[in-house]
Amino acid sequence: MGPSVDEPWARLAEAFPGEPLEVVDESHLHAGHAGAEGGAGHYRVRLTSARFAGLSVVARHRLVYDAVRDWMPHRIHALAIEARVAGPGAS
Repeated sequence: MGPSVDEPWARLAEAFPGEPLEVVDESHLHAGHAGAEGGAGHYRVRLTSARFAGLSVVARHRLVYDAVRDWMPHRIHALAIEARVAGPGAS
């Protein structure tokens, strides 16, 4: 079964302390989807971090996945990640 939204939020908050973070459970949008059959969750992550400066989108996403890697694919089936750079002139 997928973790409650608080669990991935706590993992990411630990990996990115003090950074703006939002985790939304979108599992209900994937009812009937093959990945949802086993109960694994679908989440949207919005995270802004200075650690992302100079990194490609793929590298940013890898940092986010690293925080929950042990839950994939059995507890978390999918993450939709919005990883933004913090600071002036950030993107």
